[in-house]
Amino acid sequence: MGHSSWKYSFWKYSSRVICSSVVLAAMLFSLPQSANARDTSKAAERGAAVLTPSILTPSILTPSILTPYGAERKGNKKGTIPEWTGGITQSDIPKEYSKPGQYHPNPYKDDKPLYKITADNMQLHTEKLSVGLQGLLKTYPKTFYVPVYATRRSASAPQRIYDNIAKNRLTAELTNAGSGISNAFGGVAFPLPYNESGEVEPLKILWNHLTRWRGVYVKSRSADVVVQKNGAYSLVTSEREYDFLYYHEDGDFNGLANRLYNSLLFIKSPARMAGGALLVQETIDQLKDSRRVWGYSSTQRRVRKAPVLTYDTLTPSAEGLVTIDDLGMFNGSPDHFDWTFVGKREMLIPYNNYALDDPSLKHETLLMKGHVDPASTRYELHRVWVIEATVKDNISHLYSRRMYYVDEDSWSIALVDQYDAQGGLWRTTIAYLMNFYEVPALWSVMNVYHDLVSERYFASLLDADVERSMVFDDKAPPPQYFKPAALRRRGR
Repeated sequence: MGHSSWKYSFWKYSSRVICSSVVLAAMLFSLPQSANARDTSKAAERGAAVLTPSILTPSILTPSILTPYGAERKGNKKGTIPEWTGGITQSDIPKEYSKPGQYHPNPYKDDKPLYKITADNMQLHTEKLSVGLQGLLKTYPKTFYVPVYATRRSASAPQRIYDNIAKNRLTAELTNAGSGISNAFGGVAFPLPYNESGEVEPLKILWNHLTRWRGVYVKSRSADVVVQKNGAYSLVTSEREYDFLYYHEDGDFNGLANRLYNSLLFIKSPARMAGGALLVQETIDQLKDSRRVWGYSSTQRRVRKAPVLTYDTLTPSAEGLVTIDDLGMFNGSPDHFDWTFVGKREMLIPYNNYALDDPSLKHETLLMKGHVDPASTRYELHRVWVIEATVKDNISHLYSRRMYYVDEDSWSIALVDQYDAQGGLWRTTIAYLMNFYEVPALWSVMNVYHDLVSERYFASLLDADVERSMVFDDKAPPPQYFKPAALRRRGR
């Protein structure tokens, strides 16, 4: 393989592993009082159901009011959002689940949709729909719909994670103007995302997504695919391994040395790409020390360090549909944007998507023209933190602004709306969440990146119709396992 050909493949491998490893790692990012008030007013003008943080002030963090993650424990007044009672626990795991790596039987298999939102009735529900979901309904009026189910607040984590979050609440800080954090470990950094004046800090919300719990060491086999406007697609399957250093039970913040996680990716198919491998060492503060990426070419049998992949560099494996900092809903340094807290809202987000982890679900059924099969998805009403990122005046970026919708129970970004340079809605991204209850950890079973203009989409981390689901382990391999010298030995 020539140098230019290897370089193209290398970038494909690089973007693919960052896609998954950023889809599983996380990172990143203060509002004066006047701005907070202005943003709440702005949200109200947009029709948002803004929830003021009056009951969420840091002085009243008690188990009877907030969950260990800092979410409101009580349900809403209408009863459409129930009280959080611990999420999925050991006793809630279906008896059919018997071993690691097995697909996850649906603990809510008897639930039926309460109603469906279509292009015809969406005007009755706009207050609870993201702009991106409204865009999908308008773009595909005959085939896309939002199936709404009863809300199940299934998010849960081991007790040690809750204990670490309680410690982080007292010690964690933003550093380097929000591009890093300090004195946090083993749990979301800011369960109460406020400054000393009691104002919400949007970068703390973002950092909670980036430091959310997803296990310690994870192995998976999954597929990525670009679906063209005419419905054509070609799958790429990979094996991935993730080592979340931030969650090592015997570690601490100082021992991280600015490293958040390590990840490995090995391409398995198609044959023209098989044998390639990629190593990513993801840093916490990427202004201080950028992420490090190495690729292995099975043709040349050589390991090479990749150029820095950040910000709005396009992801070749997604055929231009995704930027590097789109992956995992957001990754990298937040310094190219001004961040604003919009409000807290009750919204419909993808949740408990166990049907997407069903081995009987075939790709030819799931991957429709324009979008995945709505019948295989599930949406529920949950409270979300809404934050907005607007590109700085002196910065060039593919998106002029982005809107993030962050689940209060897990700090997972569930939805993102991306706007073009003229301010028009261009793209929207959906993370189909579910609780991997053997851990337990709420994570995405699939991410889908929609381009509403080209009517194409990129689906990542599909584990239906592949050999096995994710396998979680509390112990990670030794550090040498995630170093460049080991990459050639394992690539083939």
